[in-house]
Amino acid sequence: MAGNVQELRPKAGGDSEKITINLGYVDLGHIDLLVQDGFYANRTDFIRTAIRNQVERHADAARQSVARRSLDLGLRHFTRADLEAARDSGRPLDIRVLGLASIAADVTPELARAAIASLSVLGALQASAEVKAALADRMR
Repeated sequence: MAGNVQELRPKAGGDSEKITINLGYVDLGHIDLLVQDGFYANRTDFIRTAIRNQVERHADAARQSVARRSLDLGLRHFTRADLEAARDSGRPLDIRVLGLASIAADVTPELARAAIASLSVLGALQASAEVKAALADRMR
């Protein structure tokens, strides 16, 4: 299953998650000033750049933490066949992902519970509401 891991690159649009943040008026004003002066295309460009700079600043610590926690980094997609194989082998999965974990739309809640022992996602989880509800007690 390790062949299903793909590294993600930050992209705008459909490959991103929308978040909401609260900023003080002065910080927001500074951002707007930098945008008006042409340093950034817009507020979002500034915020993404700031986040990337902080992630890069702590890259060594993050790499060590990813290794220590045995996290899959990037995109990890679980198909119905993947989960059936885990269930049939008697070895439920301990899923740990930093990025995006997705569970195929044709996976039933019963199959998810039988195949997944634990689920820890730092980033986003894409799965049906029913599957998420079935795994709620296994999420960390």
